[in-house]
Amino acid sequence: MEASDVVAGIILLSQTVAGILGNSFLLYHYLILYFTGYSLKSTDVILQHLNVANFLTLLCRGVPQTLAAFGLQDFLEDLGCKLIFYFHRVGRGMSLCSTCLLSIFQAIGIRARSYMWAEFKNKTQNCFDFFMYLSWILHLIGNIHILKSLSGNQGTKNMTGLKDYGYCSSARLESTARILFIVLMPMSDMLCMGIMLWASSSIVLLLYRHKQRMQHVLRTTVCPRPSPESRATKTVLLLVSTFVFFYTLSCVFQLWFTLVYSPSLFLQNMAVVLAGCFPTVSPFLLLSHDSRSYRLCFRWLKDGKSP
Repeated sequence: MEASDVVAGIILLSQTVAGILGNSFLLYHYLILYFTGYSLKSTDVILQHLNVANFLTLLCRGVPQTLAAFGLQDFLEDLGCKLIFYFHRVGRGMSLCSTCLLSIFQAIGIRARSYMWAEFKNKTQNCFDFFMYLSWILHLIGNIHILKSLSGNQGTKNMTGLKDYGYCSSARLESTARILFIVLMPMSDMLCMGIMLWASSSIVLLLYRHKQRMQHVLRTTVCPRPSPESRATKTVLLLVSTFVFFYTLSCVFQLWFTLVYSPSLFLQNMAVVLAGCFPTVSPFLLLSHDSRSYRLCFRWLKDGKSP
């Protein structure tokens, strides 16, 4: 085992543990909010789906890739190999879909000061649950083809014509099929990314115009505290920009991984590390910008000191 593989294994282990702990804290945070009587907003519902997608991404690729990086290979049978790749792709797709819907909802919400947009927000608010569950169903159905192309390495001695992932393998695509895969695979991703960028750009433009209109007021009055809606909007913008950055890097590595005939273990590890960056970072980003968690802590401290 080379030193680079050991370093990659340590990075993968640290990232996976931190990501699972962070998403567990976020899940616990929402459970506490629910049981203490806080009314969850539509954005909270979307973020809960994102939380589940993050768990799938980290558990289904982070854990087995960490074991492979430390030299433990051929530990999965066909069924286990098919399931972890299948649910990883479902989680990755739902992470993209959840972030896209979150940016759309926030773009609608910030325009809700006008009557037309407020009415539209009220009509669509109850539809986001439906859209989220529909997205789960579509991703579960749309990724079934992965179950056919993958197999475990246990008992497989002849790897000719197979792409080795360390603990799983898949049939190599012919040059024509590989080109079609590279062209068609990112199309839905690029569509969602385009929608996210459009929604985020419209939010930034509206915030800039609002700041320009309020400048003369701020010169003559005390600077007011930012509203909860403004803080939530900035959190969503930060989350979306973080997602776009890491997802773009991950897609570049995935395309490179597809083009390479026999990818090294180091390249496989780096592709998984980049794929796990957003699921690891996002829960800490959300918790640090959610003022409700601080209010709950202060309430518990106050209750604990009171006789």
